[in-house]
Amino acid sequence: MTTGKSFRLYTHPAGGWDALKATAAALTLQGAAIKGAGTLLKMNQPEGFDCPGCAWPDPKHTSSFEFCENGAKALAWEATAARCTPQFFAAHTVEDLTSWSDYELEMQGRLTHPMVYDAASDRYVPIGWDDAFATIARHLDGLSTPDAAEFYTSGRTSNEAAFLYQIFVREFGTNNFPDCSNMCHEPTSVGLPASIGVGKGTCLLEDFDVTDAIFIFGQNPGTNSPRMMSTLRSASRRGARIISFNPFRERALERFQAPQDPVEMGTLTSTPISEHIYQVRVGGDSAALKGMMKAMVEADDEAAARAGPLVLDWDFIRGHTVGIEALIEDLRQTDWGVIERQSGLTRAELTTVAKIYAEAPSAILVYGMGLTQHERGAENVRQIANLALLRGNVGRPGAGICPVRGHSNVQGDRTVGITEKPSADLLDRIEARFGFEPPRRHGHDVVTALQAMIAGTSKVFIGMGGNFAAAIPDWDLTRTAIRNLDLTVHVSTKLNRSHLVHGREALILPCLARSEIDVQASGPQSITVEDSMSMVHASAGSNPPASEHLLSEPAIVAGIAKATLGASSKVDWDAMVADYDQIREAIEAVFPIFQAYNERIRRPGGFHLASSARERIWNTDTGKANFLVFEGVEEDVHETDASVLRLTTMRSHDQYNTTIYSSSDRYRGVFGRRDVLFLNEREIERRGYRSGDVVDVTTASLDGRERVVRGLTIRAHALPDGCCGAYYPEVNPLVPLYAHDAISHTPSSKSVPVRLSPSTGPGDAAGKPR
Repeated sequence: MTTGKSFRLYTHPAGGWDALKATAAALTLQGAAIKGAGTLLKMNQPEGFDCPGCAWPDPKHTSSFEFCENGAKALAWEATAARCTPQFFAAHTVEDLTSWSDYELEMQGRLTHPMVYDAASDRYVPIGWDDAFATIARHLDGLSTPDAAEFYTSGRTSNEAAFLYQIFVREFGTNNFPDCSNMCHEPTSVGLPASIGVGKGTCLLEDFDVTDAIFIFGQNPGTNSPRMMSTLRSASRRGARIISFNPFRERALERFQAPQDPVEMGTLTSTPISEHIYQVRVGGDSAALKGMMKAMVEADDEAAARAGPLVLDWDFIRGHTVGIEALIEDLRQTDWGVIERQSGLTRAELTTVAKIYAEAPSAILVYGMGLTQHERGAENVRQIANLALLRGNVGRPGAGICPVRGHSNVQGDRTVGITEKPSADLLDRIEARFGFEPPRRHGHDVVTALQAMIAGTSKVFIGMGGNFAAAIPDWDLTRTAIRNLDLTVHVSTKLNRSHLVHGREALILPCLARSEIDVQASGPQSITVEDSMSMVHASAGSNPPASEHLLSEPAIVAGIAKATLGASSKVDWDAMVADYDQIREAIEAVFPIFQAYNERIRRPGGFHLASSARERIWNTDTGKANFLVFEGVEEDVHETDASVLRLTTMRSHDQYNTTIYSSSDRYRGVFGRRDVLFLNEREIERRGYRSGDVVDVTTASLDGRERVVRGLTIRAHALPDGCCGAYYPEVNPLVPLYAHDAISHTPSSKSVPVRLSPSTGPGDAAGKPR
């Protein structure tokens, strides 16, 4: 970890020698240099294990070097030689640990024993697995209603564990499934179905090999999905046009040096990635998308007037879509001045990019959380669909919609039933397979679960992985609610902030990591995961478990279920855990899309879950793809006060989700610190500050509550006017719980109205807790 605080201009390309140095340093820091290097060669391989990091798909013909810098760091963190033992907990009270940074907590290493909170000593102490399960059962059985419990799932959970989890919870009697996807790509899951009939992307990795153009919206692949860089590099080198929209000029969107390429590494050269990077204003993506579409409609009108080739794909539009008339009317009525003001881009720029898109025989539209984490995130996603449909870029080679999911199985968890709004058909199939009647009423997502905790109607929280207390918005409000719960339970591999923001009673249940061998009664087991492009493949660890006291996630779920439901359960939990093939047979029975599940995952590379939209089968109410109008151009509730900036949260290059690998962010020239606020030089001067000044950042709240993060140091950086950026999760306290997408309930973390003031107190955003 870099200890000295500094800002230094970083001029190297993404990837390259610096990525290799960082990989080696991470393995050495965790005492895993030898074991980790060997294990890396098994990551993302057909006979190996799936990366615990991002969800970018594996090539069908994998090389011996199919990992990236951040994947290597994720492996180093779970294959670490450090151990967080009962002796560590005996030496530290929870109050003491609360003052530690998130980095310091995770650096204690792998959890080795189940632990229970002892209020008298303010310490976690060891507990046996049977006693831990009995404690959970006592609380769950004592609830006045099953709906008073919240069952959270993170993307690290396998298909097998997630399926067992949702079966247990539904047999218990609730559909309360707050899930990590609620905080990131839920606008995709609920927004796309209305447009194209499926809540997933329509691309395969092979489409990137033949596409003519790639348009990237609100996605920083170099940090959040670095293996994607190899795909973009290959596309760029064969001549595909790549256009990016992002408030930041991210280094990986500019140029990339492939660590796998000896020529680039030896000559210190790199490959340019984006032909253009359009720095759209924070919260201005919908305006940019409407500007592109408006320019295409105007060009189509001009072409029709001179009897030339039309711009829009009218054969596709007439044969496969409805709603084009309303969309065109809305685009014609939308003023160019408003589009320019909201997007931060000029009419000329948007007309240029629209021409590039229209001239591409095939195009892929990629997007990330920069598009989804807004108060109109689901509608943003639908504008991506509109743009694709105008040119027929769905359901043909080299074209499609490509949402880039964050965690490696966040999409798979949803596919196997982690949803608070189950369909009647799903519940019928569960009842037919298991013989119990699941609840029909809808349950809680993250926002409604937090609202129930605040109201005092939820009493128990059980989390399958993740770092819930760090990931959620509005910390002062939501963490207080968590501390008032009767019981919190976290299934984890390492110590994190959520273990310290706990209920009156609390349990930490340590589980196997993805890189570790999982042996059950029938022998070594494999689990399965689904990537961003709906490829399902097996994953089997090769390292010995970090402790003999660890259980697998399926075994933990089964232990809780048996203790809670007892002999009345209709599920043979022991048989399921003894042989994960039986879990997969049950998944296949409930979800026919998994036909021949066990057979197909034994094939190298796994199999693809068919996408109806990819086949141009539209499972919508109209039976066709739908053009859906986005009224206006604003993604969020805007303040008119000139003192208000639009803040976007972001991740550093040296973190993954809430896991902080160091306090540096080399691509942005930040070293040894995270207490940083990025603004452009014009905004800094306009507001009477200088780069290096320390400020407090306060939300322009609409409910009268003060939300403030103190002690951020201003750093000049190329951003649009009226915008600023700061690191997640440290500035999550600024994101109001009320500021979320009305359709998906995803918090608006990528567009928060804030004001600056000279700092009045010590900083609390340098990786320190609140």
